[in-house]
Amino acid sequence: MIDGLRGGGLYRLIAVFLMSLLMAAHGLASDEGRIAKATFAGGCFWCMEPPYDRLDGVIETVSGFSGGHVSNPSYEQVVRGGTGHLEVVQVHFDPDVVDYHRLLEVFWRNIDPYQADGQFCDRGEMYRSAIFFHDEEQERLARESLAALAGNGPESGPIDTRILSFEAFYAAEDYHQGYYLKNPVRYRYYRWRCGRDQRLEQLWGDQAGG
Repeated sequence: MIDGLRGGGLYRLIAVFLMSLLMAAHGLASDEGRIAKATFAGGCFWCMEPPYDRLDGVIETVSGFSGGHVSNPSYEQVVRGGTGHLEVVQVHFDPDVVDYHRLLEVFWRNIDPYQADGQFCDRGEMYRSAIFFHDEEQERLARESLAALAGNGPESGPIDTRILSFEAFYAAEDYHQGYYLKNPVRYRYYRWRCGRDQRLEQLWGDQAGG
């Protein structure tokens, strides 16, 4: 066996081994390349996680902040105002399973696009609705979806939802992540007290919640 590895045989074995490593690395990169991100501001980020978590192809949702000028803000800083940040949910998804168009459908049916001072009972700039696009295709689809809603929406008023270029995302504190799973009773009470489901049903009927 040793004699067979001498000279050209040994070099061929090394070449095969290196090639297998390169192919494995390429396969890993390809798998990672199929994971895309989408970022949506729909008021309280607790309430924007569940509709996306239910979708096949969504890998995870992360609550956080985007759109402002303060790096790594705390929740307390954002809700006090002045940071420019909105509460957002960032969706990590496999576009081979669920496309961005479907994510937009879920977004619209979980917000009140006509509310200009926040979302539902939460008032202030940090709770306003927005779509943060990560590339030109996301921007195109987001603007098309907004135009379609403006032309054939459930109400006739002006739409306040903004479409913004994504720049940075800062995850919120751990206790905010998956809040609806960690504190289901408090979460359901909050949604009811805030009038979120009532308004969504008024706007979207059977399609409320996506």
